[in-house]
Amino acid sequence: MFQTTFHPLAAAVAAAIVVAASAPAGAQSAPQHAGPPAATGSVVPKAGVAPPTDYVIGPDDQLSIFFWRDKDLSADVVVRPDGKISLPLLNDVHAAGLTPDQLRQKVTEDAKRFIEDPTATVVVRQINSRKVFITGEVEKPGPYSLTAPTTVLQLISMAGGLKEYANGKKIVVMRVESGRQMGYAFNYKDVINRKNMKQNIELKPGDTVLVP
Repeated sequence: MFQTTFHPLAAAVAAAIVVAASAPAGAQSAPQHAGPPAATGSVVPKAGVAPPTDYVIGPDDQLSIFFWRDKDLSADVVVRPDGKISLPLLNDVHAAGLTPDQLRQKVTEDAKRFIEDPTATVVVRQINSRKVFITGEVEKPGPYSLTAPTTVLQLISMAGGLKEYANGKKIVVMRVESGRQMGYAFNYKDVINRKNMKQNIELKPGDTVLVP
């Protein structure tokens, strides 16, 4: 008579065969060592705003500077009153008065002192330098960011409209042109009645609307 000897390893192999046989057709077993994907060292740009076509960077604007594969050089920055931004390794970089593409070219060139073949991206996160002002008899006087084409009538609406005793016939848009202070008349009642629509001009950064 033969005596059967139980072997733990054989039992384990048999169990594995049974499990494989009972799995649904086409099913794939999970990898034994699933770990996080290998880091590439690159960074993903954050979402920004779409600046106007004539936009140039100015003080208080919020930017994100990204260097692909070189995250240590990347940073979220705010343009200082002196027009400069601070970046790792590059230190102070003048940004005011440049377009985002001009700034991209500048920081890319500066970065060549430290890394080989740098690739930079400049994202405008928030525009704070382009402001217009409205003062006088409106519900919410003060500065407003000019992030899209805006007319005098639209700014008055943004400011909550005219107060009850405002003189809508004598509104003035103050603007500096070639170093000279200019004034443009605006008659609120005419415009809302679709008369003399040319006076509903598009505002420029720095304009001030006076509502008596």
